[in-house]
Amino acid sequence: MVVKFGLPLLISLMLLSCQDHSTRSSQPSQPSQPASPQAPAVTPVNVAANGPSWPPEMDESQNKNLADDLLAQNYYVILDGSGSMKQSRCSGFFTKSIVSKKALAEFAKAVPQTANLGLAAFDHQGVSERVPLGQGPQHRQAFIEQVEATGASNETPLKSAMQLGYERLKAQARRQLGYGEYHLVVVTDGEASKGEAPEAVVREILTQTPIVIHTIGFCIGEEHSLNQRGQIFYKSAYNSEELSQGLQDVLAESPVFDVAAFATK
Repeated sequence: MVVKFGLPLLISLMLLSCQDHSTRSSQPSQPSQPASPQAPAVTPVNVAANGPSWPPEMDESQNKNLADDLLAQNYYVILDGSGSMKQSRCSGFFTKSIVSKKALAEFAKAVPQTANLGLAAFDHQGVSERVPLGQGPQHRQAFIEQVEATGASNETPLKSAMQLGYERLKAQARRQLGYGEYHLVVVTDGEASKGEAPEAVVREILTQTPIVIHTIGFCIGEEHSLNQRGQIFYKSAYNSEELSQGLQDVLAESPVFDVAAFATK
């Protein structure tokens, strides 16, 4: 099971870290000095004695690029722009691509303003990040515009797309010292192309990180490689209403995070 980090626990961990640093100092107390304009070196948060470290180790340059909000939620969306999204099956008079874009625009507006939102897609442009993780009105508008600009052609490179999203969330976790929430949201209407089966990257995400994977399978039923019961939040959508509801449910689903599972190796 995954247990969501409570705010009291997070604050306690941060306070304990500060106290421990103070205790180890061999220097006598000094008068207060103005705060340095650069963030001090920090160590990634590790919360148990065995298992993987979260976030992965970071170098000195990353240490100086801390996020303003260490407790922020993060939602990284992967949009399927494969050729099958041109079809209108399950989407009424419109194509699945058009319906998906509308649902994602609604989702972007519903994501809390304090949360970070990012977008990657695969279409005729290949697999690429379209909008980095960020927040604010201009960022949300850019997200919606890039969703709208996504095409509907080519294949379904799920492994490559999910690996990209995984890397972006890891980078953000370093900036937040591992605090906060991390969600990888996949909207797709088909199985992966040859050589792009996502099982390996999914297994690494589920066993090495607290990242929560959400998948909305649009008009493909329950038989999908990303429908792993008890490990991935998977929703089948057979019409535009169910697609929109599946995305809205992402915001209500709590991450499963076993505090004892992530630690210094």
